[in-house]
Amino acid sequence: MMAKQSFRARDQELRAMARFFHALKDIMRLRILYVLARHDEMTVTELARALSISQPLVSFHLRPLRQLGLVDVRRVGREVYCSLNMPEILDRQGEFTELLSSVSDDTEYT
Repeated sequence: MMAKQSFRARDQELRAMARFFHALKDIMRLRILYVLARHDEMTVTELARALSISQPLVSFHLRPLRQLGLVDVRRVGREVYCSLNMPEILDRQGEFTELLSSVSDDTEYT
């Protein structure tokens, strides 16, 4: 019973990690993160211009990044300002590194 609970807990971590990487699987989303990393904050319009894509397409790709907390968004009137949430990205990186380094301690999957 204990092994089954531990197995479920590990699978839950793996599912969360899969959602994270799924959101990053698109090159446009990676480009958005890259552009935002070079600026403190940008409007969606500025992002669209910098990426040479439409504003609706930027919004489409921002959604999963926002949902995961990788991009922060604030509104001022009709303008939407986006910024990179670097602490969250570093947390996710740390979780992934920790997950991989814990493999030697994990006998469930062997």
